[in-house]
Amino acid sequence: MISSRLVLKGIEVKCVIGDMPEEREREQTLLVDAELELDLAAAAASDSLADSVDYATLASAVRDALRAAKCRLIERAAAIALGECMRDARVKSARVSVVKAGAVPGLRSAAVEMSCTRDL
Repeated sequence: MISSRLVLKGIEVKCVIGDMPEEREREQTLLVDAELELDLAAAAASDSLADSVDYATLASAVRDALRAAKCRLIERAAAIALGECMRDARVKSARVSVVKAGAVPGLRSAAVEMSCTRDL
C-alpha cells in the first residue's frame, strides 16, 4: 500500500485568541498547518474530489470552528483544529500546528502541535 498524506499549510484564521483582557476585545491571526494521513489511492485513480478530503472545505471548517470558539489558549485552538481534521472517517491520523505570532513581547511566535490516531 502507498502511504499518503494530505497537507494544508498556512490556514490563516482571524479570531479572538488570548487570555489577556485586551486580547478578548480584538481579533488576532493564527496560522494552522494540518497533515492528514489517509488512503489517497482512489482519488489518484479517479481524479475525483469525492474520493479525497476537500481541503477547501476543511480549511473553511477549521476557520469557522476557531472563530466561533474564541479560545483563550492556543492549546484549545489546536485541539479544535485537530477535531475538524478527524471528522472524516477516512482520516487515519492527523497532526496540526497552531502558531500565534506576537504572543509575548520579544517572542516571534508561540506554537502548539497536536496529533491523533484513529483507533481501528
